[in-house]
Amino acid sequence: MWSNGSALGPCFRPTNITWEERRLIASPWFAASFCLVGLASNLLALSVLAGARQGSSPMRSSFLTFLCGLVLTDFLGLLITGAIVVSQHAVLFDWRAVDPSCRLCHFMGVVMIFFGLSPLLLGATMASERYLGITRPFSRPTAVSQRRAWTTMGLVWATALALGLLPLLGLGRYTVQYPGSWCFLTMGPEPGDVTFGLLFVLLGGFSVGLSFLLNTISVATLCHVYHGQEAAQQRPRDSEVEMMAQLLGIMVVASVCWMPLLVFIAQTLLRTPPAMSSTGQLSRATEQQLLIYLRVATWNQILDPWVYILFRRAVIRRLHPGLRVQPRSLSLQTQLNRRPTMA
Repeated sequence: MWSNGSALGPCFRPTNITWEERRLIASPWFAASFCLVGLASNLLALSVLAGARQGSSPMRSSFLTFLCGLVLTDFLGLLITGAIVVSQHAVLFDWRAVDPSCRLCHFMGVVMIFFGLSPLLLGATMASERYLGITRPFSRPTAVSQRRAWTTMGLVWATALALGLLPLLGLGRYTVQYPGSWCFLTMGPEPGDVTFGLLFVLLGGFSVGLSFLLNTISVATLCHVYHGQEAAQQRPRDSEVEMMAQLLGIMVVASVCWMPLLVFIAQTLLRTPPAMSSTGQLSRATEQQLLIYLRVATWNQILDPWVYILFRRAVIRRLHPGLRVQPRSLSLQTQLNRRPTMA
């Protein structure tokens, strides 16, 4: 443990940033505009989702429930973290004076982990749901699909919250990060810091990888049905194409926004010699890189709702006029299970 003053909590590391540097980096107008755009985007997506759920099929209704959970998670994440960051940027308060016991820092650390990991886990959950819906459509009873969707989302949120609470139970630490406006996991060489950081990286990376694998199989299955010998009679429904387009968009956004940060955390934690000194200091370049990657990851909460807004059937039909509802379309399972018979 580094020395930070006898009256201060464990969330403070030695920093060498000046007040003028903080003022130049921490722009309240940029932070406020960023949050307002994100909140407005998620509210718009929630309003569109509310209308789309009316009269939808059980299969699509279950998928829209997951989408609602994802958009709601992004909205609350921006609202809570944005309130703290914008307030700090507006008044440039000294975290040591405002929060000497580290309660606010611990709260923000839990929030950052929870709202960062939840969208990745939800993306993997939605990919699993669509994979089963396309390749095993009769393995899930539709009568309980809504209840199962809400229960699954509760388990996802509980998993992300459980990981976020680990530093409060002694595994890892949350510390104030450069330029002194936010708190996150500590990328130090101590076993607890390394273990917690790698748990976060592995769970997030596994979620992205699982989404990629299952979405690839689902898209390949849809293409097989669409371009099969009986494609003219058994094309996938518009809703199936729409849901897969939205899932692919969510996966691409999550990968582009989060993988650089996850890779950077893993590289920093596993670096030899350790990136963090025995006094708790990181190099200025490392701190600046972490801030940049964090800001890139935050774009995920803004882009997610636009994936749903733009990848709807109305937009897809404009881009691909050939996609039309087939009045006598058979199910995917019929196409997948059809086998040539002996004469």
